[in-house]
Amino acid sequence: MSSHRGRRLAAAAGPEPLTVGVEEEYLLVDPLTRRVSPQAHKVVAQASSLGLGDRVGPELTRYQVEIRSDPHTVMEDLHEQIRSTRAVVAAAAARHGLNIISSGAPILGRPTAPPVISQGERYARSLATFRALDDDQTACACHVHIGVPDLAVALEVSNHLRVWLPALIALSANSPYWMGRDTGYASWRTMALARWPVAGPPPHFESPAHFEELVGSVIEAGAVMDRGGLYWDIRPSDHVPTLEVRVADAAATADDTVLVAALVRAMVATALGAIDAGRPAPRPQPELLRAACWRAARDGLAGSSADLPAGRLVPATVRVERLLAWVRPALRRLGDLELVSAGWTRLRTGGNGADRQRAAYRRRASLTDVVDHLLAAGTAW
Repeated sequence: MSSHRGRRLAAAAGPEPLTVGVEEEYLLVDPLTRRVSPQAHKVVAQASSLGLGDRVGPELTRYQVEIRSDPHTVMEDLHEQIRSTRAVVAAAAARHGLNIISSGAPILGRPTAPPVISQGERYARSLATFRALDDDQTACACHVHIGVPDLAVALEVSNHLRVWLPALIALSANSPYWMGRDTGYASWRTMALARWPVAGPPPHFESPAHFEELVGSVIEAGAVMDRGGLYWDIRPSDHVPTLEVRVADAAATADDTVLVAALVRAMVATALGAIDAGRPAPRPQPELLRAACWRAARDGLAGSSADLPAGRLVPATVRVERLLAWVRPALRRLGDLELVSAGWTRLRTGGNGADRQRAAYRRRASLTDVVDHLLAAGTAW
C-alpha cells in the first residue's frame, strides 16, 4: 500500500469517530381516511419556517417529505436530532390537518396516474424520462451518509460492504403493504426500486477511473439523468464527501433509524480496517448477490437468507448475527456496542418494522390499524 493511500485510510479511521448523517422520508396521511395525501409542498414550507430551514424538502411525489440531519460523531446527538426533526415535521403536518408516518411504502391510498409529482424541472424531467416507473416512487427510504476522504476510499469501502447488503435489507425491512394490499414481501420498497435501470447492489469497482467510465456510460445511454440518479444501494454521494448507504426502508421510529446508522458506521470502520490490512473484498457473483437481496426483501428477518459468498440458505437472523460479529470490534471502539446490541435484541424479540406492521394488521384484519400502529410508534419520536 502506498504511503499516501495509508495516510488517507488513517485519516478516515481515526482518531476522531467517522461522521454519520441521515436522510429519511416520511409519508403524509389523512387522519380520517389514513390514505396518503398530496400536500407535501405545504408541509415542507411550514416545517422550514418552524426551524428546519433547508434540512427539510420535497421528494419526487407530493405525498412525501424528506429531511436531512447534520453530520454527527455521537449517536445520542443524532438520535436527538432525528426525534426533534420528526416532531417538527409532525407539527407542521398537523397545522394542515395531516399526520405523518414513517414507512417504506404507503399502506392505503393510490396516487393518480401519473402520480402527483412535485413541482420542479428535475421532477418533470424524471417523469418524461422514466414514465410509469415514477408511478411506484411513493416509497420512502433511510439513507445513511458516512464521511470519507475521497472517491478512491469510498469505492474500496463499497466493495467490502456489498456482501452485507442482504442482511441490512432484512434488518430494516418496513414496507410489507403497498397501496391497500399485502405484497408478501417484507420490503416492497426494495422491489419497487429494483426496476430502475441503475439500482440495486453496486458493481465491484476496480478504481475511480472504472467508476467514472461506467457512470459516464450510463448517463450517455440515458439510463440516468445525472449522478443523482444512480440508485445503487451504496454510492459515493454526488453533493457531499460521504459514502451513502441507501438500502434501508424508512424506519418506524428514531430508535430504528439510529440502529441502522450506527451499524452502517461500524461497517464502514471495519471495512477501512480490512483495506488498511490489505484484505481483499469479498466478490460474490453479481447474480447471486442480486438474488440474495431479493430473498432478503421477501423474507425479512422471519425467513431465510443467502449466506454469501457461498449462497447456501441460513436463517436470516444468523446472517445478521454474522454481520454483528464482523463489526463488533468497531462498535466497541466507537462506543456503540451497547446501543446496537440492545437494538438487535429488540428486533429479535419484537420483529423488524415489517413484522410489527403485520402484527398490527392481524389483530382485526384492518389496514387502518397498520396506519394507526405507525402513528402510535410516532409517539416515541
